[in-house]
Amino acid sequence: MAVALPSTFALRREGPVRRQPPGPLVLLPSLVVAGMLLLPVVYLGVRAAGADEGIWRLLVHPRTARILLHTVLLAAAVTASAVAVALPLAWLTTRTDLPGARLWSTLTVLPLVVPSYVSGIIVATVFGPAGMVHHLLDRLGIAFRPEGFYGFPGAWVTLTLVTYPYVLLSARAGLRGMDPALEEAARTLGDGGWRAFSRITVPHLRPWVGAGAVLVALYVLSDFGAVSMMQFESFTTAIYLQYQASFNRHYAALLSLVLVALASLVVLMEDRQGRGRFHRLRGTPRTSRPQRLGRWRWPALAFCALVTALGVLVPVGVIAYWLVAGMRHGIPLALTLRPAFHSLYASFLAAGTTVAAALPVAILSVRHGGRLAAAISRLTYAGFALPGIVLALSLVFFAARYMPFVYQTLGLLVFAYTVHFLPQALGPLRAGLAQVSPSQEEAARTLGRSAFQVLRTVTVPLVRPGVVAAAALVFLTTMKELPATLLLSPTGFDTLATRIWSAATEGFFARAAPPALLLLALSSLSLWLLLAQERWRDGG
Repeated sequence: MAVALPSTFALRREGPVRRQPPGPLVLLPSLVVAGMLLLPVVYLGVRAAGADEGIWRLLVHPRTARILLHTVLLAAAVTASAVAVALPLAWLTTRTDLPGARLWSTLTVLPLVVPSYVSGIIVATVFGPAGMVHHLLDRLGIAFRPEGFYGFPGAWVTLTLVTYPYVLLSARAGLRGMDPALEEAARTLGDGGWRAFSRITVPHLRPWVGAGAVLVALYVLSDFGAVSMMQFESFTTAIYLQYQASFNRHYAALLSLVLVALASLVVLMEDRQGRGRFHRLRGTPRTSRPQRLGRWRWPALAFCALVTALGVLVPVGVIAYWLVAGMRHGIPLALTLRPAFHSLYASFLAAGTTVAAALPVAILSVRHGGRLAAAISRLTYAGFALPGIVLALSLVFFAARYMPFVYQTLGLLVFAYTVHFLPQALGPLRAGLAQVSPSQEEAARTLGRSAFQVLRTVTVPLVRPGVVAAAALVFLTTMKELPATLLLSPTGFDTLATRIWSAATEGFFARAAPPALLLLALSSLSLWLLLAQERWRDGG
C-alpha cells in the first residue's frame, strides 16, 4: 500500500541532482587534501618499483592468496556482525522508551576507546587456554573447556567489539537528522514497530550505516593489534613481519598496495549501493514520540546489558584486576599527567584538522560529483586501509629526504593522524550532506550570499550532527592510536597509548593498568560531553 506523507517534513529519495562546477572554495582545498593523501601511496609505489622478479612471483604465490582470503573473510564477518549489533542499539537508544536510554547511548559507544591490542590481550587473558574462564572452571570442577578462541573466532569477536561503535555513532546521527513523520505515518496505516523500522527507517539510514560499515571494513583491513594477539594470519601481520623480520620493504610495499586496492574495492561497492539522496524537503525535524517496547523492554535491556558487559565491563574489570594485583605485589604504579595532556592535545588538533580537511571533499563529492570528486573521495580511504606502521614509515621517508625540519615534530604527527583518519570524518559528513536539500543552499545564494557565507551559515549548521560525529570519531581513535605515534612523535612526547604499549609488551600488565584506565576515563568523558551537546542541540 502506498503511504501518503506530510510534504512539510517528508524525507525524500532523489536521483541525480543538477550538478554545478565546484568553486575554488571547495576545489582548491580538495586538491590539497588529495596531494596529502598521495604521499604514502607514492612511497609505496617507489618501494614496489624496486622489487625484483622473485618478489613479484611471491605476490602471486598461493600463500599470498590464502592470506588475502583470510583478510577478506574477516573483514566481511566483522562488518556484518558490527552492523547487526549497532543498528538495533541505535534505534533502541533514539526511537524507543528504553529505560535509561541516555545512559545506554553513552555506555554502548565506550568500546570505541579501547585499543584493539588491549582488547586482544584481554580476550586472551579471559578466554585463552590459561585464562580466567579456564581457572574458574577448574575451581568449579567443570571439565568443559571452550576451545578455538584463537585464530578467526577470537579476531572476529575482538574486532566486532571494538568496531561496532563506528556504525552505532553514524546511525545515531542519521536517526537524529531523520524526521519521524515517515515512521509515524507507516504505523498509523497499520505497520507494527518492527515492520515500520525495517521498511522505512533502515532504507533511509542506508547512507549512514554504509558510512560506518566502510570504516569497520577498513579498520579490519588495517588492524594489527587484535589479529596479532589472536594469532590470526592477515595482510597486516605479513607486512609487519616483512618490515621487522626480513626487512624486505619491497614485498611489504607490494602487500600494502594490495590493501590499497582492496580498500578501493570496498569504497566502490559502498558507492554503488549508496546512490541516491535522502533529505528533508522543508523544515526541521520535530522530536519523535518514543515508541513503546512493551513486552520487548526486558529483552532490549538484556541486549544492551550484554553488549555493554562484553565491550566495557569485561575490559574495565580485567584492567582493574591488573591494577589491584600490582598493588598487592608492591609494584610501583606511578602515573604522571604529562602523557594524558599529550594525548588530549594531539587528539584535539587531529579532530579539528581532519574535519576541516574532510569538509570540502564531502561537499565536492555530494554536491558536485564527477570523476575528480569520485577519485579524491576514494583516495581518502587509502590512508585508513594502510597499517599505521606503513603510513608512518612513508612519512619518515619523505620527511628525512625532503623536509628534515618537520621530522619528529608535532605537525608531522598530526598530519599522519589526518591522513589516517580522514575517512572517519568524511563518512558522517557525506551522510549528513545527503540529508540536506540543495535547495536550501541555493536559496541562500539567490539572496546574495557568497559561497563562504553559505558554507558558514547554511551548510555547516545543517550538517552539525555529522560534524560532531566526525570529530568524536577522530578524537577517540587518535587517543588510542599507536604505530604512527611511536614512530613520528617528537622526542619526549609520550602518550597514554605509548605508555600502555611499552608496559604491556614487557609483560608488566600492572603498570599498563593506570594509563589504560585513565585513557578510558578521559575518552569516555569527552564522548559524554559530545553526546550531551548533541542532545541539547536536538532539544532533548
